[in-house]
Amino acid sequence: MQDQFTGQTTLLQGRLLPGPIERSSLQDDHERRLEALTRLSTAAAQCGLRADSDRDLVLLEEDEVSLLETTGGEWAAFGDAIRNFRHLLPLRPLEDFGFDATAENPLEEPNTQLHRIGGGVEAWAYAASDGSVFKFYLPREEKTIGSVFEFQPGEESLLLAEAGLGDYRGLLEKLLLIHALDGTATELVGITPEGIVVAKQTLGDPLPQGDDMSPHLPSALIEIPSRFLRANRDHPRLFFFNDQAWLIADLHARNFVRCEDGRLRVIDLVAAPWPTASIHDHPLIGDWMIRVRADPNASALPSAHDDEL
Repeated sequence: MQDQFTGQTTLLQGRLLPGPIERSSLQDDHERRLEALTRLSTAAAQCGLRADSDRDLVLLEEDEVSLLETTGGEWAAFGDAIRNFRHLLPLRPLEDFGFDATAENPLEEPNTQLHRIGGGVEAWAYAASDGSVFKFYLPREEKTIGSVFEFQPGEESLLLAEAGLGDYRGLLEKLLLIHALDGTATELVGITPEGIVVAKQTLGDPLPQGDDMSPHLPSALIEIPSRFLRANRDHPRLFFFNDQAWLIADLHARNFVRCEDGRLRVIDLVAAPWPTASIHDHPLIGDWMIRVRADPNASALPSAHDDEL
């Protein structure tokens, strides 16, 4: 299929659900994009460039260091890293999606090609004529974007997780995790020169607000004993993926849709890598995480059931 805005090959269109091969390809793209960002950050540091935000890195043009590349070595590697990342997350102007970039607030102006269907603090969602959903993740407060969890010692639990302003790596990780949880298939379309990340998702039907989602959460998510962690978002859960433990939450009804096959799938969440320091600082957490990785139903303490704690 060909995307109507970019002219590039797309695996998503309207309500059509991609098959296993297509989903695997999309997940591979997400993972390679994060690897490319790590390579880009490392190459920049080796050239003595210390960006105060990863926004400065994700917006680099392909010819940004073309003159210095001729010196070879680290600068040549930096140029290669920029081009590799640009291939995986191309720069695309808002005009490609029917917006008037000269307007003061382009996404608020009428658009004959996209119809706004929702949105919140992090992103605005639009439907295209073929039913595909396009999400525009907006930069927030200077160079931040999206939301991630930050951890600190808790009063009623060992850890307190609070959602705060995120960065571009956190946003790319979130989109990968949505896909890894067998959520709504997600494709990265590009990023605008203003730093707006454009993603595409399969269309699904929204759920009534306020529905209790606890019985319908993805099966790979593990409930976290409240003595270990509390979070300021709905249904905090533990998720093991790619040898990394993640905190996943914000799993309320508005962040799910019912897809064409009748299944409920997550479309958004808030996440962060589980803090490794907590495993060393709190032996109870470390022991539980070892046991729960082998048995998702393991209790908080080796000899106790969680409903007794």
